[in-house]
Amino acid sequence: MQVTRLTFDGFRNLKTGQIEPCPGVNVIVGENAQGKTNLLEAIWLFTGTKSFRSAKDSELIAFDKEQSKLSMQFHAGGREQEAEITIQNRRMATLNGIKQSSAVKLAGIFCGIVFSPVHLSLIKGGPIERRRLIDAAYCQLRPSYVKSLSEYARILAQRNALCKARDTGEAAAEMLDLWDRQLAQAGCRILHARQRYLQHMAPVARGIYQGLSSGKEEFDLRYTSTVPILPEETPAEMAAKFYEELRIRRRDDFAAGFTTVGPHRDDMDVYINGCSAKSFGSQGQQRSAVLAIKLAEAALLEKVTGEKPIALLDDVMSELDHSRQEYILNHIKDWQVFITCCDPNPLKALQGGQKLYVKDGQVSTI
Repeated sequence: MQVTRLTFDGFRNLKTGQIEPCPGVNVIVGENAQGKTNLLEAIWLFTGTKSFRSAKDSELIAFDKEQSKLSMQFHAGGREQEAEITIQNRRMATLNGIKQSSAVKLAGIFCGIVFSPVHLSLIKGGPIERRRLIDAAYCQLRPSYVKSLSEYARILAQRNALCKARDTGEAAAEMLDLWDRQLAQAGCRILHARQRYLQHMAPVARGIYQGLSSGKEEFDLRYTSTVPILPEETPAEMAAKFYEELRIRRRDDFAAGFTTVGPHRDDMDVYINGCSAKSFGSQGQQRSAVLAIKLAEAALLEKVTGEKPIALLDDVMSELDHSRQEYILNHIKDWQVFITCCDPNPLKALQGGQKLYVKDGQVSTI
């Protein structure tokens, strides 16, 4: 998978222009707040998912513009392709000249992984960030998973509204049971997908982390569900357990005014040497943990699609010692990579490639 041209107009602070990246490593150099990360963000949107900076679509448009327009030519699926994204109130997309119903339809066509300092919240933050990580990664592997997430969110909103109303009448009880059965069916697909993903991703991430730490540290990932499921259970078995748990928790849910159990309350725990990375990991360990997860995500994408995904690495070298930096460089040398930095010195070990300079939103080739 390879980006051959990216054109941007009205996107954040980037001045109208284009880049033609090299097939290898593209180093994006510049001081802070000049627009380096905006360039990575523009590329990332073509994966069909939201901005990795959790911005609203309206925030992606330059202050003096009514819309943003991005265009990309790329090689994927054994052929040259072209996609366009227009951002107004929402993101709209075309693929190879055909208008798509949503930008989400680009998922699975153009694949990438992204590391940004904001992803340290995967370790430091709450469970919502870790759930999003799993879901976003699985959406690239199985684009139809987006539908499962939307369906679950819709049913959950209906059930929560009923819990908030605190109506204990017979009609309300019948309606609650209906929502419980539907939520269990929708939720089991998410539980099963997340379990399967972690079963494949965790061993790969462990191996990568051992490489990053030169074999000195152990790394582990565990999915913690509010539903007492087992990894080997079928979706039907998970649905039955989920429904039973919802039935048991009804009184608690009415008291709380929302649904207290389900995949929307689950978590992925990260451990280093058997201890919580969130509570006891150093800055370097936490950064290494996120990198291991992201590189493992890339490995699974390559296994499923047969192509290496684009790697977008924002300020990846900070707070890492020399051996960890070397390990990362050895792992990315055969990909098309976009890597930002203020100081390019740690990247001198990379031969060839292209350097781009960003200042006040203006992108130029060095």
